[in-house]
Amino acid sequence: MESTLYKNKKVVVFFLFAIYLGCIAIAAQDIPKTYVAHQTNENIIVDGNMNENVWNNVKWSQVFQDIEGDKPAKYETRIKMVWDTTNLYFFTEIKEPHVWATLKQKDTVIFYNNDFEIFIDPDGDTHNYYELEVNALNTIWDLYLSKPYRNGNQVLNDWDFKGLKSAVKINGTLNNPEDIDEGWNVEIAIPWASISSSGGHINIPKNDFWRINFSRVNWDYDLIDNRYSRKKGPDDNYLKEYNWVWSPQGVINMHEPEHWGYVYFSTDTSAKNNNFKIPEDQHIKWYLYQLYRDYRDQENNVWGDNENQLTTSKTILGKSVNVILEINSFGFDIWTISPFTGKKLIVHNDGKFEISTKIR
Repeated sequence: MESTLYKNKKVVVFFLFAIYLGCIAIAAQDIPKTYVAHQTNENIIVDGNMNENVWNNVKWSQVFQDIEGDKPAKYETRIKMVWDTTNLYFFTEIKEPHVWATLKQKDTVIFYNNDFEIFIDPDGDTHNYYELEVNALNTIWDLYLSKPYRNGNQVLNDWDFKGLKSAVKINGTLNNPEDIDEGWNVEIAIPWASISSSGGHINIPKNDFWRINFSRVNWDYDLIDNRYSRKKGPDDNYLKEYNWVWSPQGVINMHEPEHWGYVYFSTDTSAKNNNFKIPEDQHIKWYLYQLYRDYRDQENNVWGDNENQLTTSKTILGKSVNVILEINSFGFDIWTISPFTGKKLIVHNDGKFEISTKIR
């Protein structure tokens, strides 16, 4: 009798889980943006200007949009990227009718001003990633994060991009409310050596991709004694900021790296080939993280408290993908065997993504 009840319970739990998956599949994430960054042999002077020929030869990114992806940004932002054997270069064009900034101390919270931000996850496992913020005074905040905030991270504010170069050009006047500006440009060079693994080995991802995203924080402003400051509402609290990004996150949170865009580092110095196809396994990865976020965030979930393993199936790019939730001594794993590569794709309890060739 007990055996029959247990089997019935297992069937009911699995049935509820299957219904649940069918519902959340409707809200699957949008496909992240892609950009092909070309190698250059030209010497680039970081001065906030696009004087080098290579900047004119490579394409602009898509225009930034709201972080949730459902509406355009108020002001336009777009970027270009190139690289050589020493640095990864960024050029950003920021449209802004009133260019202002007040923060001058390095490693302060720069997004309390209007700013531009870069997020870099070299291996795409959502752990051990980098953040860089800069305002119109060219004040820098660079930091290293061991994992996203949702996973109880360690943030190293005293960490630096060693050898970083940055320059800002104001297309108008800074901190002058008497005129209307065009905006400001940011040019940045990040040495590969500053974002490579320990041991002195410099990792340049030639003909490979990294997960990267860009954000622009913008505030409504007040003028107090003819000086700019963040605007407050009737309750004396600051109004909410605008968050405009290259590749939409779907949520107001840049620290979900699984949503970031794909930057492919092409060795084609002619900058003619801009084709890059996101690998099939990445599509499966997005779905695993969709399941992961939902499972973590629900107090009463439909996977069942007494089950060590449940499976479900979803069609991705025409292939059936069987996903498994496995309870273990560390918490849980959500994993599958890719029908495209035969590799085991895993999102661990702490949110870290792993690709394994060991099948058990």
